[in-house]
Amino acid sequence: MGAESILKGLNADQRAAVLHDHRTGAQLLILAGAGSGKTSVLTKRIQYRIASGVDPEKILALTFTAKAAAEMRERVQNLFPDAGVRLCTFHSLALFMLKQKIGDRFAYEMVGFKKPPAPQDSSGREFLEEMLRQKVPAGALNREELFADGLAPRIQKKVDALRAKVLESGAVVFEDLIYQSIRLLETCDEARDTFRNMWSEILVDEYQDINPAQYRLVRALLGDRRELFVVGDDDQAIYGFRGADIGNINRFCEDFRDCTIIRLEWNYRSVPSILHLANTIFENKPLRLRKVLRAGNMNGSGGNPIYRENREPEVWVSDNPVEEMQKVVERIKEIRFAYDLKWDNFAILVRYNRQRLYYEEALQDFGLPVAGEKAEGEDAPQSGIHVETVHASKGLQYAVVFYAGLAEGLTPGECLGNARQRKKQLEEERRLYYVGVTRAEAYLILLYCKRRFWKGKIRSFKKSRFLPVQDKMDFCLNMPILLYKIYVATTVILYMLAHILVLPFVMLRYRKDLQIWLDKKIQKFSAFCMKVLRIELAVEDQAILGKVDWTRPVFVMGNHNSYSDIPVVFLSIERTIGFIAKRELQHIPFLNFWMHRIGCVFVNREKGGGARLIREAMARGRSPRLCMFPEGTRGKDDSLSPFKSGGFRLSIETDATILPVVIKGTRAAWEKRVSLKPVKVSVKILEPLDIKTLKEQRGELEPRKDVMKLVRESMEKALA
Repeated sequence: MGAESILKGLNADQRAAVLHDHRTGAQLLILAGAGSGKTSVLTKRIQYRIASGVDPEKILALTFTAKAAAEMRERVQNLFPDAGVRLCTFHSLALFMLKQKIGDRFAYEMVGFKKPPAPQDSSGREFLEEMLRQKVPAGALNREELFADGLAPRIQKKVDALRAKVLESGAVVFEDLIYQSIRLLETCDEARDTFRNMWSEILVDEYQDINPAQYRLVRALLGDRRELFVVGDDDQAIYGFRGADIGNINRFCEDFRDCTIIRLEWNYRSVPSILHLANTIFENKPLRLRKVLRAGNMNGSGGNPIYRENREPEVWVSDNPVEEMQKVVERIKEIRFAYDLKWDNFAILVRYNRQRLYYEEALQDFGLPVAGEKAEGEDAPQSGIHVETVHASKGLQYAVVFYAGLAEGLTPGECLGNARQRKKQLEEERRLYYVGVTRAEAYLILLYCKRRFWKGKIRSFKKSRFLPVQDKMDFCLNMPILLYKIYVATTVILYMLAHILVLPFVMLRYRKDLQIWLDKKIQKFSAFCMKVLRIELAVEDQAILGKVDWTRPVFVMGNHNSYSDIPVVFLSIERTIGFIAKRELQHIPFLNFWMHRIGCVFVNREKGGGARLIREAMARGRSPRLCMFPEGTRGKDDSLSPFKSGGFRLSIETDATILPVVIKGTRAAWEKRVSLKPVKVSVKILEPLDIKTLKEQRGELEPRKDVMKLVRESMEKALA
């Protein structure tokens, strides 16, 4: 199979990741949002490199479970059956390395083993008894840390005998393999050179879950080379209790100064309303690592109507568990019947295992099947409702999710220790909540129960701090329309002014991340405008945006009916985008400031010169993203006025991508407002038109006949 066919079906960000050139872009960190196809990207990267001529045996890919490694190996070998890629877990890699012959000796002999290492199940009890005999305080050291560096001198001396015993017998636990492999690479030049020459490219899956020792192993294998390709999601780092260190993702840019970061933000699992909730969970994260999940599945998984409804997540409050379960069971039966869903399309997620046992018993009491149980008179496990801890649900997905226990002490769970430790635990609890939310595909219900039996007695619980806050604007419902418009205009102007005033402090704080801050604020501004304008915005076919290469010039072409079109476009595109604007608009306070910040191009309508300004911006390394209204002025209704050809001429001169959008209903939100009831506004994203590709197909293009006609026809069809 050719390299190009491997890229088929990838969105623009996935494609950029698979095509990444380490020579020019150095090490690559892919921040992969939930449901964004990260495993597919990693396997396609391997396939693409093989198709491009790289020796498969020179590729090393690491993951955390044997099951995940087997699944990726199967995907790679679907195209390249005989490819000798080493695709394995960290522990199997370490064992492989220690059993290799370096010169005339086995690698394990170089680090002191008398016999080949043979992994054993860790006997925590025996180790604890040995530590007590050595008078090492309980909890000061666990078995997995036996060969760790940096032990306190008083402990180091007491474990030397136990280390020698392990080296003598070869009876290791899995973490011993990691530490001994690190020791091999860091102390033996011949072994280090052997293994670095063995693999020229290193790929790591689930990078957020690696612990410090595994990180050292990767760094030791990589050396000062640039061929490191890692995929991870810091928002799903939920294994701190196992020693995973989220700091490895946070420090990536510090460790690799010339690295590239690519975000995979198109989620192919959940409906937009669920993703909107997920996007609010990490609003206080460092800007550089934030992601915005976007719905990439236009048709909904399986095509069931429940996916097209885009139901808002619901919060249910119950006084006691009996009331809660009655509501849950009723809704399961109702949804299952209405949408012809199977029992295993439903899941109840909980934080703790003892909660899981309660919900399983409760479902059985109501006569509902539970997944994994055996039906009476049958040997095979039945397909039923899934009841799982959030940790166990990672990587899975369900059409309907009931997320139970949204109360302080349950979700988030209890955080213990000093203030710093509690803060760290709470951050992981927040990430765990995010994992739970993003398991839902079509419908999410968050459950809060005020009183329940917990740890031996009836307890009262406070609402979880994670529950979404309902933001209502009922206070303005009785305003006259004129007063309401004055209120809206004043509020928006004050919002813009407030952010101008804080900008000097923002520039000091964020510096290199100022553009990221601006992108986030533009989206917040747009959402704020939707709220004060009482607009209910629906974006159709937003997944098409994933086809657009935003590293090149992009011209968004929209029909223009209202002043409110501008924030509507911002929110629909979900990117900072400037406008081709009249030079006179620079004289309007506040508006002028923000128009410059978002990259507007100001032109003299009589003299033109827009193409020159755009080319100058491109020469400075900035690919323009501009919105144009080809009608020139605002229309009186939803029908299209005659188009002007200037924007289409600019697109040809700059080899831009034209992205048509069709807006409906914005005049009723402002110019033709008749009441204060919420107004429904819709935006339909149309197929992009790549001018560069069109030139390759047709040769020289004429703006009106070859480009404007195509765009207008597609917009008229969408408006019909």
